[in-house]
Parts: sequence; C-alpha cells; structure tokens
Amino acid sequence: MVARRRADGTRPAAAEPDVSGAGTGAGRLASVLRPVRAGNGFEETLEQVLQLLRLGLVPPGGRLPSERELAQHLRISRVTLRDVLKVLQEQGMVESRRGRYGGTFVLPRSGVLDGSDELRRRVAAVDVEDTLRFREVLETGAAGLCAAGLEPEGAARLREALHATRGARLEDYRRQDTLLHLTLAELSGSASLAARYAAVRATLNELLDCIPLLVRNLEHSQRQHAAVVEAVLDRDADAARETMREHCCGTAALLRGFLA
Repeated sequence: MVARRRADGTRPAAAEPDVSGAGTGAGRLASVLRPVRAGNGFEETLEQVLQLLRLGLVPPGGRLPSERELAQHLRISRVTLRDVLKVLQEQGMVESRRGRYGGTFVLPRSGVLDGSDELRRRVAAVDVEDTLRFREVLETGAAGLCAAGLEPEGAARLREALHATRGARLEDYRRQDTLLHLTLAELSGSASLAARYAAVRATLNELLDCIPLLVRNLEHSQRQHAAVVEAVLDRDADAARETMREHCCGTAALLRGFLA
C-alpha cells in the first residue's frame, strides 16, 4: 500500500520497529546502573550488565541500550564495554546485529535450569538468609514510602506494572514480577534503596530461576501483589508494609523448601 502524502507533498517516514528493551529508559538505568570504580573496570562492568539481564529489564529478543548510553551511565570507555559484550556473546547471552536496526540483543535462555545441582552451586555462592532478610527490609520500606503518596504518573506506572504481571505468559512471569517490585523501589523516592534492591533482586532471581514455577503459588502471589498496590494507592502505609512482608515471607518459605 502506498503511503499517503502530507499537504506539502512529502511522505511520512516509515515507522521503525520497536526492538528496544521495555523499561530501559534513562530513569530506570540510573536506578540500576552505577558508575564503575577505577581498578576493576572490566569486572564491575560485567557484573552490572549481567545484573541488567538477570533483572529482565531487557526481555529475550529485546535490544540493550546503545553502547553510548551504557558507557555514559557506567562512566567507562566503549572499549571496556565492548570487551564485556564480547564475553556475553561468547557465553550465548547476547548477539550483535548490524544494519539500520542493529545493536546488541538479548538471547533467550536455553531451556529450564535443573533445580538440584545448579541450585546448590548458586546457594553456596551467596548468604541466602542474609539476602532474604535484606530483601524484606527493602521491600517493606519501599511499600511504606510509596504509600505516603504517589504522583498521578507514579500511580499509573504502578498500575501498569501490576497489569503486566496479570497478563504475563508463564515463561515471562518472573520477569514481569521483578519489574513490578523494581517499580515500587523506584517510586519510593530513594535512589539508594532502588539501587540496592536491584542488586538483591538480581541475586534472588539467580536462585528463583532454579526452582519450578508453581501455578498455585503464582495465583497467591498475584493476590498479594494486588493487595500491596491497593494499599499503596489507598495511602495505607501499615497495610502496604504488612502485606509486602507477608509476600516476602512466602517467597522465602518457597526457597527454603527447595533448599532443604
């Protein structure tokens, strides 16, 4: 079909396909990525880009922010960033595409992780109880702060994030769940809280990826999500904190069950 001409005789430019990762705008990047310190530039950059992937801020098939944008947020050279991206390509986590709509794209994870040996290996690398306690403190704090009152734009973001979890396919549920919780952390008004929550959640996701998705648990989790959001929007800080605490305890119990 031929595109219609404007009044001045020109044709509107063809719309570019939306290939960028959802939710990776400047504000979200600023809450997740931090300037890399001198001395371990490559290692710290790799850690933070992996965190970006583990949080699901860019879905499988989505495009990472441009090299220029990532380098600016991390305050590193593009040479260092390219070295990191090369490692991720070799590990089959991303791929580079050339052309007008090119860039670095996130690849789907290969299959479901075996929840036995791999889970034990990951558990050995972290202090699980410390991670779960710190997560609970950050989550309940964020819920209480958000309940102090959100601007209309923030309330809309929160509703949209909740809606995305309701409509998520089973294989995409944990990513959308992460984005909902990260949205609460970002809307808390504390950049430090949001950054620390992102780091804790990335660690938690490493463990959650090793255990099965249980439909009954997800249904219960969704009811808790809705209750937290309702309490936040009603400005009921006590209810928001208590419901979030209960929600965190449920996740902790599930993980402990599979760890036993």
